[in-house]
Amino acid sequence: MAARNDAPTAPSRRGIGARSALAAALLCALFAASAASADSHVVVIEQMRFTPATLTVHRGDEVTRVNRDLFPHTASADGHGFDSGSIAPQASWRYVARERGRLPYSCTFHPTMHGTLIVR
Repeated sequence: MAARNDAPTAPSRRGIGARSALAAALLCALFAASAASADSHVVVIEQMRFTPATLTVHRGDEVTRVNRDLFPHTASADGHGFDSGSIAPQASWRYVARERGRLPYSCTFHPTMHGTLIVR
């Protein structure tokens, strides 16, 4: 009768490598899925207006404000949501929506310019 060896054995190098590769692939897929779900939106500043005046986005989406006007403008949320600072003519400013809610904003240089960002 052959002797039986019940001692635990270490996993083979091939087994560890395959598990590591699988774990890495799953992590990559997870990060790719979350990055792929974020959308990009553009608000154009032109003729002393934000267009669209109201924009609905999801958390994680990126909103770019492009100033096509002849003057510098800001996009400053009422309260503490966001503040672009001065956006020069032909320049842009990017913002990633992180907090859910309704964020009214205006241009601090031109208080008659208003917009609303709704984050779901």
